[in-house]
Amino acid sequence: MNEIRILLAEDDENLGSLLREYLIAKKYDTDWFPNGEEAYKKFVKTNYDLCILDIMMPVKDGYTLAKEIRMTNADIPIIFLTAKSQKEDILEGFQAGCDDYITKPFSMEELLYRIEAILRRTSKHGKFKSQKEFTIGRYYFDTEKQILRFNKKILKLTTKETELLRLLCLNKNSVLERNFALKSIWIDDNYFNARSMDVYIAKLRKYLREDPAVEIINIHGKGFKLLD
Repeated sequence: MNEIRILLAEDDENLGSLLREYLIAKKYDTDWFPNGEEAYKKFVKTNYDLCILDIMMPVKDGYTLAKEIRMTNADIPIIFLTAKSQKEDILEGFQAGCDDYITKPFSMEELLYRIEAILRRTSKHGKFKSQKEFTIGRYYFDTEKQILRFNKKILKLTTKETELLRLLCLNKNSVLERNFALKSIWIDDNYFNARSMDVYIAKLRKYLREDPAVEIINIHGKGFKLLD
């Protein structure tokens, strides 16, 4: 697959350097800039797949940079890094054109979850390519129509049921990490969302019980695995 290119704008030298090294280690071709002006000059000359922008930067802040990027490319995903968590600042970020935001301090894993969730929705690259139809044992699953079919029996799924089953299918016979699923679908991995996901897993098990060869198993401390 073509390597995914990320533009990172972060004025904290230690954090910027650390993020760049981490993303490169995760196979993301990442360019890091200490201010919005330098980042924009590079952006207009380079084809990037995603932008990660700190809000509070010298020369040009993240809000301004995001608006300028949006005038050049209306579709590129943008994630804001912010020390702010007030509602009005978050709203301003979305008005400036961001797709997601992450509040400092954050873990590298959380940022990676956000990146992968956005790329899965928007990218045509390799592993993020959108797959709409799956076979699960003797079941047929259509994510676009949100249906699960077994013989002539058709079950209409909710959006969250569809998203969760799709992630299980994309990771079939391997572990779907619990936190990854929560970040991808519920955005936040808090206690209530985790309990909600357990309810949805129970529902999917019920829907798939017509074929005894199909099973969703718990992997202790990690997540779930769909077997067929």
